[in-house]
Amino acid sequence: MGKRWLVKTEPSEYSFSDLVRDGRTRWEGVANPLARKHLAAMAPGDEVLVYHTGSEKSVVGTARVAAASGGEVELSAGAALPRPVALAELKADKELAGWELVRLPRLSVLPVTEGQWGAVMAKARKSPKT
Repeated sequence: MGKRWLVKTEPSEYSFSDLVRDGRTRWEGVANPLARKHLAAMAPGDEVLVYHTGSEKSVVGTARVAAASGGEVELSAGAALPRPVALAELKADKELAGWELVRLPRLSVLPVTEGQWGAVMAKARKSPKT
């Protein structure tokens, strides 16, 4: 099985629905050296969570790495999550406290463990706590 990742995007610039509409896009504009290192480690077939920054601050959908070469990555659209999973909800989960998404909020590309992926997917299927 391939690796798993999370990429962040400002929805007013390029949203998950834009990716769904386009079907596939080059993921570019990553400046942070650590984020670029993660981008360069991506390989075709890797699974990706798409996170909206700005006022949303939520994981909203999935994608897959369609092509990758030396830091150039193309993503193909996956599916919208049953419901967005807010950063606040992820931060409230003690098991996710060490995740770079929680610890390094400015990092735009980061790895996702199987446990983190599973936690996001489980939260997406549940009603938010009221």
